[in-house]
Amino acid sequence: MSPRSNDDAQERDLVDEAADPARTAGAVADPAETAETAADSAETAAPAAPAETAGAPGTAETAGAPGTAETAGAAGSGERPAAGRARVLQLAACAVALAVAMTAGAVVLGNRDGGAPSTVSSAPGLNPELLAGGSLAAGISALQSHLTAQPKDSGGWATLGMAYVEQARTNGDPSRYPQAQRALERSLRLSPGNDPALAGRAALAAARHEFPEALAYAEKALDENAFNERALSVRIDALVELGRYKDAAKAADEADSRRPGVPVFTRYAYVRELRGDIKTARRVLKQALSGATAPGDIAYVAGSLGQLSWREGEYEEALTYYERALRADGTYLPALEGRARAQAANGDRAAAIRGMEEVVARFPLPGPLVVLGELYEARDGEQDRAKARDQYALVDAWTSLARANGVNADLDTALAAADHGDREAALRAARAEWERRHTVHTADALAWALHVNGRDDEALAYARRATATGYRDATFLFHRGMIERATGHEKEARGSLSSALKLNPGFSPVGARQAEKALTALGGAR
Repeated sequence: MSPRSNDDAQERDLVDEAADPARTAGAVADPAETAETAADSAETAAPAAPAETAGAPGTAETAGAPGTAETAGAAGSGERPAAGRARVLQLAACAVALAVAMTAGAVVLGNRDGGAPSTVSSAPGLNPELLAGGSLAAGISALQSHLTAQPKDSGGWATLGMAYVEQARTNGDPSRYPQAQRALERSLRLSPGNDPALAGRAALAAARHEFPEALAYAEKALDENAFNERALSVRIDALVELGRYKDAAKAADEADSRRPGVPVFTRYAYVRELRGDIKTARRVLKQALSGATAPGDIAYVAGSLGQLSWREGEYEEALTYYERALRADGTYLPALEGRARAQAANGDRAAAIRGMEEVVARFPLPGPLVVLGELYEARDGEQDRAKARDQYALVDAWTSLARANGVNADLDTALAAADHGDREAALRAARAEWERRHTVHTADALAWALHVNGRDDEALAYARRATATGYRDATFLFHRGMIERATGHEKEARGSLSSALKLNPGFSPVGARQAEKALTALGGAR
């Protein structure tokens, strides 16, 4: 076998390794992926540099449902045998759904880790509408057909890689991440240093929460093309997620001067929000929404405005923005989740539960799973506590699948486990995340993990750091208040807890109730 044929065989093996997890559940093979294999074969006859091996972080077998069902089933232990078996079967079914529907790492749900609208630049000769505002799967299929005929099109491979990143983020298909890496590397072999592929590698690293790598690739892309919108955007994301907020603000100003538009506007707004400048953040997002035309852009910006309104306790306004997002894209997950959260905070628990059940049925991610569990706890019906435990157990299954596909899930693990799981594991995860990046979110997670492990004196410094930038988040204030109370700072605790409930009294079905009890025990707000 020739070296070139051997390289292609290795790449075809990688396609098999990164196969859609749905296949392990008996689903029909994705015809778009078959087309990519054909494109791999079409390149065999053409001379090219030896292929680099880009192994998938986890095979379909590693990330498959059988291993997660056992983990998820742990919640049923201690019950009557029949009931326990029924719950294991129920959770096994949910674990299969995880394998098919999991959206990787916090890249959705309003998290700004690579949270650009789901639009990608078209490859040469392809209709941009195939990849922007339409069916992403159809766009990928068209790209693969194009690359079968034109396997030396470096721009086409770069666009395919970025499309895979978007598909993983929006369609819950983390197996696309290793495929994205392979496509982007092929683009760079064909055209070393091309900025679309470098920007794609930056976005892929951000999606996997590899933020130093994301920043490095973004800088490389900008060295090649200072106006690359995706690289400008990912550079802001990476700096934010590394806790380098001053640098992120400078990067946002620079991006706004070079490529003003929806992707840059939304990041600019978030940087301002992190510094407590809600007025500017809201103004910029409204400006972005007024200029948005693609359904994906409208859904993303309206969803961001909904999230901002919800954090400020403006529930009716939040619901209005979420409905606008869903009119543009009825499947947009952050808006579906946000609407359920706002409904719960606004007193419509039944609608909130229905909405969150819909979300976790399609995308069983830690955030929605925990919220649904807490909504069941708050309702407290005959079966609700068991239902809540089931949701919390599935967070562990999600974490295993995320890690199998190369996504760092420590922050998600820490937040969920601190309240509803293994507290020691929560602390280990929070410490590991703090070693990687010093953000307000990791400071809050570490503070709370230390608190639930009885290490309040150590926790207090991190709780204060989480609120030091001016970022307005009721959960952060609640955590700080509970830690202040535990360390004997009662006056400060009353202030923090009062602020949390004043800002967003429905921030958590369980947390808000705990805050009210703690505040009452402290003598009430003053």
